[in-house]
Amino acid sequence: MQKFTRWIVPLAALFAIAAFLYIAPPGLLGKADAVGYAICHRIGERSFHVHDRQLPMCARDTGTFTSAGLTLLILALSKPKRGGMPSKKIVVVLIAFFLAWAFDGSNSYLYLIKQTYAGALPKIPNLYIPNNTLRLLTGTGMGMGMGSVLFAAFNQTAWKEQDSRPALGTWRDLGLLIAILLLVALGILSESIFVLYPVAFISVFGVIALLSLIFSVVWIMIMKTETSYSSLKEMWLALVAGLTLALIMLLAIDLLRIQLTGTWGAFPMG
Repeated sequence: MQKFTRWIVPLAALFAIAAFLYIAPPGLLGKADAVGYAICHRIGERSFHVHDRQLPMCARDTGTFTSAGLTLLILALSKPKRGGMPSKKIVVVLIAFFLAWAFDGSNSYLYLIKQTYAGALPKIPNLYIPNNTLRLLTGTGMGMGMGSVLFAAFNQTAWKEQDSRPALGTWRDLGLLIAILLLVALGILSESIFVLYPVAFISVFGVIALLSLIFSVVWIMIMKTETSYSSLKEMWLALVAGLTLALIMLLAIDLLRIQLTGTWGAFPMG
């Protein structure tokens, strides 16, 4: 079985990459759009733009996946192999970020329905007018929570010798991470092309990194190789399998959505 997978997984990866590049719109930003297309509504009014071109994801998802990708990268570089979940006091903060994300998302979705469909839910008031600044900031908090929890879960599953301490265990750890992500968010809000262009690809990295790690954990569990790895080099097959499954999922959603809508644009409303 191991010998078979060592051949089939790389071949499947090449097929998935080739298929994704083939169906995606042309250009580097077109490929980024295809990733966003699989996980985001991509409504123009709810997105940031570089001149007349919107980013691959809406403001909320840009915040979420840029934050998640940077969180994973920062923790991997600064606290490698730490497998402890965030401490209880920090979990409270992450739950608060999640609740803010859920509340603002619900309010925003209600506002969208009432705008799109005449007479829909007229008696349910919006507490405030949603905006891209709140979408970005609540998404940023959510992405930090997603990245930090998945980082711990992956390390717990993969490493033979792991550090049981949490990567986010102190207020200093949390404060430093929040400060970095807040600076990035403020850069996005400036709408400078020197920030938005890199963010377009960082957010895509966040999507692919999250999905690849999730599927890598699933692969490791299926192959029953939990806590058996000492280095990334030993783990290459599981990581490639995770990336392959992530691309296949994105590809399948893209094909289904374009079949249903006939466009690479936003979900048609109304």
